[in-house]
Amino acid sequence: MNPKEFFDPNRRTFFDDRAAAAEYVRANCREEMEQVLHIASLAAEQKFLFQLRWDLEQTTAPEVFDGPIDWLRQPGDDPEFIYAFNRMRFWICLGQAYAVTGDEKYAKAFADQLVHWVDHIRRDDPACEKAWRTIEAGFRMVYWCKAMRYFEGSPHITEEVMDKFTMSITDHAEYIMGVWNSYNLMSNWGVLANHGLFVAGCHLPDGPRPAEYRKEALRRLNEERRIQVYRDGGHWEQSPMYHNEVMRCYLDVVLLARRKGVELPEGMEEAVRSMARVAVAWQKPGGGEPMMGDSDDVDQRDLVSLAAAIFRSGEMKFAGYPKLDFESVWELGAGEAERYEAMPAQIPARTDFALSDSGNYVFRDRWDEKGAWIRFHCGMLGAGHGHADQLHFDVSAFGEDILSDSGRFTYVFGADRREFKDVSAHNTVAVDGLDLYGCKDSWECRHLSRAVNQKFFSDSRYGYAEGGHLGYYELGVYVGRRLIFLKPDVLIAVDEFYANAFHTYRQFFHWGETGKLSQGDGAVHWRGQSAGAQLRFVSSAPLTTAIRAGRISRHYNHAAGNEVLETAIQGDGFTSVFSVLTLDPVGAEEAVTVEKLPVMSNFKGIQFQDREIEALRVCKDGRSWVVVVAHQEYATPTDTFHAGGCTGFGGVAVFDETAGEREIGTVLAR
Repeated sequence: MNPKEFFDPNRRTFFDDRAAAAEYVRANCREEMEQVLHIASLAAEQKFLFQLRWDLEQTTAPEVFDGPIDWLRQPGDDPEFIYAFNRMRFWICLGQAYAVTGDEKYAKAFADQLVHWVDHIRRDDPACEKAWRTIEAGFRMVYWCKAMRYFEGSPHITEEVMDKFTMSITDHAEYIMGVWNSYNLMSNWGVLANHGLFVAGCHLPDGPRPAEYRKEALRRLNEERRIQVYRDGGHWEQSPMYHNEVMRCYLDVVLLARRKGVELPEGMEEAVRSMARVAVAWQKPGGGEPMMGDSDDVDQRDLVSLAAAIFRSGEMKFAGYPKLDFESVWELGAGEAERYEAMPAQIPARTDFALSDSGNYVFRDRWDEKGAWIRFHCGMLGAGHGHADQLHFDVSAFGEDILSDSGRFTYVFGADRREFKDVSAHNTVAVDGLDLYGCKDSWECRHLSRAVNQKFFSDSRYGYAEGGHLGYYELGVYVGRRLIFLKPDVLIAVDEFYANAFHTYRQFFHWGETGKLSQGDGAVHWRGQSAGAQLRFVSSAPLTTAIRAGRISRHYNHAAGNEVLETAIQGDGFTSVFSVLTLDPVGAEEAVTVEKLPVMSNFKGIQFQDREIEALRVCKDGRSWVVVVAHQEYATPTDTFHAGGCTGFGGVAVFDETAGEREIGTVLAR
């Protein structure tokens, strides 16, 4: 393929007007543009830094090559550098820098590095094995093809360079065509590899073989989405970062298929739309993805904006940017940026979401950056990127993370990897000091557990999620957790331990690193920069608390100190703990009281035992609720309960005393 053929305007793939797109980013995306120019300038000098938003394994300092580039250099004990290096995402930065500045140094660096890599990193050389995993081959087919499009008209893109480019892309495609197995069917690797195969088939010269690449890639991608993407739209690996990476691949496929007039398999486009809806559903205030499993604290609004533009969705745009961001305009073109800006944003019809297939539940009191946001997980482990986070919940409010997942930190197996994957790194519970899962290595776990009993309720006043798991079943303990959200600022976590013997239970609460913990007045207090929280406990058995130092990792290879609250409860037989968390803006903390109430049987005239039903009265600055939770069925032959002057029936019921509710209340769960 010669340059003229590759850059033929009738073979459009991504952006269609380089000059207009460059003018758009100069006018609207200055900060992102400066970052890309910085990374490109380093790469042109053979200094490589991975600090882009979606770099899967980021670095903090450039790796410098004074002489010829050693594409297989491993700076430390983490081979992830080799993998990231051999994806060449920085070549797209070189192309974008060339498009914005016209400086030929970027084109020369791209051409020289491409030729050097093709000449030295050969697929048939065992020494190059780390550069030729299928996942890197998939990334390269995409990144190389996208990067090349920026260099139209450069004298450095000679026929010799284009011949090597075409030869290597073809070699990559043939390699991926020969790899199809159960691992690729189930793993994000398969999507990344076959996404690359489809992109290669759209960029190589027209002919029977590239057509076969496209056809086979779509067949595989369709099979992969059918097995990997739940009906609720969540990706099975239980990591928002990898969910978003897979969604990004499928967005490319949808976009290219439309432009190339390629028909997609039935159901594929709707599945991609569902994945984008999930991204909107779990998005944190401020636009971040949850730090669940192997995920970083990444602003995902660029991907949500891209999906909004592709699917013409006002609700997705509401969760995205008002204007197209730097990366999206290069994918879509400056003309689409104008259409996107004119498209009205529409506030989502719901604030709360039950992603019941993947086991993720999200509550909000409103859609804005200061609103309360709560995420609860009760689902599958989710392959190697999943953590021991059964029954974990996150809480953000007033623009700040209050309770958070600890993140991932590293993929290198050892104490750090185990620390961040362990049950004690999550806001959940453990029995008898035992881990929920056992890490055999960085990716494989033993002693998996089944999530059970998932329930969900939502209305304008309340949110409810419930779940349990069988991870401690062999100890004779069933663990369940109920979350009751009294909107907008009270969250009650009810932990239930069903057992017939003596056990010790531990709760873990990982607090945002921007605040400090203290204890007093019968509560644990957390004070951040914009948010404050108070945590109170009511337990059926003696409970002790301790504060220890912890770590939180918002980005790969980086961790900061935070504080962790641990409780210990020793119980013989059924044991329960109510954890009442109240939220306020800093400086406006409201008075809170939590009172345990006796629960009476209206029919039998007796007081129920705690192992049957418990009730609390929660008062916060003039507002008051009675919350009744049944741990087991109690209505025989027929019965209702009476607690704090309120009468009703149900498994979980809430009475808004401020509104005068005394009978029936709102039943959150039967």
